[in-house]
Amino acid sequence: MPRISRLNRSEVSPELRDVYDKFLRDRGNVPYFFRTLAHRPEIFRTATAHMHAVLQTGTLPTRLKELAVVRTSQLNCTAYCLASHTAISLRLGTTAEQIEALRSNWRDSDLFSEAEKLAIHLAECMTLDSLHFSDDDMAQLKRFYSEGEIVELMAAIGLFNYFNRFNNLLQMEPTQPATPEELAEAGVELAVSSKQ
Repeated sequence: MPRISRLNRSEVSPELRDVYDKFLRDRGNVPYFFRTLAHRPEIFRTATAHMHAVLQTGTLPTRLKELAVVRTSQLNCTAYCLASHTAISLRLGTTAEQIEALRSNWRDSDLFSEAEKLAIHLAECMTLDSLHFSDDDMAQLKRFYSEGEIVELMAAIGLFNYFNRFNNLLQMEPTQPATPEELAEAGVELAVSSKQ
């Protein structure tokens, strides 16, 4: 039983249904996190827009940002975000071996480039000890990433520290596919419902 109820498409205002319908078309579900945020439409709208801006715009590959998101969610032990973003990372080309290596030996692994290792290190520092990211750490990042790209990475990591903590406190379980009825209301074909 959820600690805070999750709103179905039929329970939200008409202006939020368009966002629900986009999730239903793109993913076959509306993430439980966003169904919970829908209790406050202003927060729901800005959170979905912010997530899109962080993960889908800029010059960094989405795959790299998702790699940082997965590491952040691993560190925060957030099964909810791990289920969704591991699946997204795998679709974007990250391998199952890389996902596993993130948990333990990524520093010594030849599965990651030097640039990727620096992004993973940034995720760990921001998540576990943001006060001790050194000037040398920043200089190393700047060897591979522009200042704007560093902002992109930090925004992804910071956003998922927020999402992770929210979902952990609510003991959020991984999102299940939308019901056939909800998909039908949104005009989405049932075949989409198997997407993560």
